[in-house]
Amino acid sequence: MVIDIDLSFPRIIALTFFALFAFAANSVLCRLALNTEQVDPADFTSVRLLGAALILALIIVIKDKSVIGNINQYGSHTGALSLFIYAAGFSYAYITLNTATGALILFAAVQFTMLFKGWLVGNKMGYQEYTGVLLSLLGFIYFVFPELEKPSLIGCLLMILAGIAWGRYSLIGAKSTNPLYDTASNFIRLVPIAIIALIVMYFNFGIHISSKGLLYTFGSGALASGVGYTIWYQVVPKLKPSIAAVCQLSVPIWAALGGILLVNEPISLHLAVSASIILGGILLVILAKQNNA
Repeated sequence: MVIDIDLSFPRIIALTFFALFAFAANSVLCRLALNTEQVDPADFTSVRLLGAALILALIIVIKDKSVIGNINQYGSHTGALSLFIYAAGFSYAYITLNTATGALILFAAVQFTMLFKGWLVGNKMGYQEYTGVLLSLLGFIYFVFPELEKPSLIGCLLMILAGIAWGRYSLIGAKSTNPLYDTASNFIRLVPIAIIALIVMYFNFGIHISSKGLLYTFGSGALASGVGYTIWYQVVPKLKPSIAAVCQLSVPIWAALGGILLVNEPISLHLAVSASIILGGILLVILAKQNNA
């Protein structure tokens, strides 16, 4: 699936929705694999990374096979490390978090990481932006507070770490001039780590993955991660930053719907209120930036 540089507006919209669906599908597929099929998170992370690397390498070979031999010229070790931290934290966090909760924490952490980076480089915030950040922080505290004495607090912390890593990866990807090649290179750099992890797991614990578990895991890597990320980084430069950010805010909602339909997860009032406060605060920041642009 190779995307042309010159995209029509309808195609941009269609591909944007596909990428957002892929982000939400990652959460749903991870929950299905880890909880429904009992796939070990280390196995899930390894197979997911291998699946993404395989499908992206195949796409590059179809597009221009001469590039695959020099793929290390693209991407970066920093990008690959951020990708690995995100993937590992994401998998282990979803052992204890439900689909909607994990997606909410992930994308809140992503947005805060990117806002913090902007603050570090000197981007000033106005009254509305400070209000939005404060509102989101209060919503997040309200969300996490009941979890402080529960095992899922570890899941919250791991997902925050995954979100910070994904935010860092997003900042690196925003500078990319070859999203497909850079994404593929970062995943391919992680192939040796994924293979070593599988070997260690096999000799110490054995690998027990059902056919459905393997399907969910490979689908998360090949389609939801590899293809989804590549499409997003090719589409996002053609969207206003505010629009791109607002689009990402819809992912927890899509993930929650997927959790309800496919994983039979309930949506609590506490989660709904927390999500409204957090996402509302972030939306205030985005709209303020849009007005100042």
